[in-house]
Amino acid sequence: MLKTILVANRGEIAVRVVRACRDLGVRSVVAYSAADRDSLAVELADDAVCLGPAPAGQSYQDISAILYACARTGADGVHPGYGFLSEDPAFAATCEEVGLTFVGPSSGHIGAMGDKSLARTTAARAGVPVLPGSAAPVRGLAEATEVAARIGYPVALKAVAGAGGKGIAVVGTPGELAAAFDETTRAAGAVLADPRVYVERFLPRARHIEVQVLGDRHGTVVDLGERDCSVQRRHQKLVEECPAPALDTALRERLRTAAKACAREIGYHSAGTVEFLVGADGSAYFIEMNTRLQVEHPVTEQSTGVDLVEWMIRIASGEPLGPRQEDIRLRAHCVEARVTAEDHTSGWRSSAGRVTGLRLPAGPGIRVDTHLFDGYFVPPHYDSLLAKVIATGETREQALRRLGRALHEFRCDGVRTNVDFHRALLRTTEFQAGTHRLDIADEVLAVAGTSGEDGNR
Repeated sequence: MLKTILVANRGEIAVRVVRACRDLGVRSVVAYSAADRDSLAVELADDAVCLGPAPAGQSYQDISAILYACARTGADGVHPGYGFLSEDPAFAATCEEVGLTFVGPSSGHIGAMGDKSLARTTAARAGVPVLPGSAAPVRGLAEATEVAARIGYPVALKAVAGAGGKGIAVVGTPGELAAAFDETTRAAGAVLADPRVYVERFLPRARHIEVQVLGDRHGTVVDLGERDCSVQRRHQKLVEECPAPALDTALRERLRTAAKACAREIGYHSAGTVEFLVGADGSAYFIEMNTRLQVEHPVTEQSTGVDLVEWMIRIASGEPLGPRQEDIRLRAHCVEARVTAEDHTSGWRSSAGRVTGLRLPAGPGIRVDTHLFDGYFVPPHYDSLLAKVIATGETREQALRRLGRALHEFRCDGVRTNVDFHRALLRTTEFQAGTHRLDIADEVLAVAGTSGEDGNR
């Protein structure tokens, strides 16, 4: 077992990893920026070290500063959380070179699946259906035009290095392609440092279904069921649930088998997620594999009883995977709502400020993963996630009722939040029936825009 893990992240995921370390008897060190000096993760960890000033490039994404922090604090492992360096193959490779254990997959796995075009090829080689599109990054507008004409509109232009909803553009007609191609390649080059894009058929009104997998260093791969993540805004997830509602048993099994085939194709170890688009006719296509812990991992933990963060650490320490496939059962229904410091009634404008009057929900079936506390200052520098409210029930109906109760209890004065968006979502007939698709958030916003709902409480 690793002795000391440096947590190279912030916010709720840093708190989550620190708690997992403590449960395992592993010493934790939180590496923080100057803006997070007074954070909950810093307070709870066994040790903490400042990486640098607030900008992520000078702190959470500064590989040299993190390696120095590991050396200074005696860490033998580093957990990247999600975002920042969690899917940076160069960071993982550097850890490998200097003898640090990266709590995640190998740099080779990250590189193989981080290139989204190469990931399509890998999935196809594993026998998993992929959407029709270009076999490799397109070499210019002319090739993009040829591919789009061949597979038919609408199409999606996707950045090869895309992540977190960045670098995706949907093109409805041939006349829109040139401008979208120029904009996407330029943005991908600026934000993702890789301007290459590929073309894929766009599946309108699809569902986003993903499968959680765990693999160890001894060749064992299991799946932990699927999650529905169809409630999204600009390709960013807002609500997730496990298991996915309104899927027939045959489709669930097909997705789970395909996810494990992807992971086995590259000899994957650690936690990972294989994502699919599912059409109205039940057709399912691979879209990408995320080689890290997902924000939405708690719904799988609550449904299966498997602690994913603990197993990431155990796997990184060389332990064989404990849960066997036959041991894993989806024993409850879980729904997670992401509470962000954003005002959905004002174009999802970010909000910063000091939290006052904080009241977190509790009671049967409610788990809240957060770094908030009364008096905490929400800095303007980072992702807007404040808390994840996770409701668990014996049935989906019970889980949704508990989520509604929890959102009613949630109070966070001092910053604007999107809690009212979630309350409005819960009232929609489609979401209640579990038949919602990727455009459900737009429908909720259309209604909220005319109802004048407050974006705070």
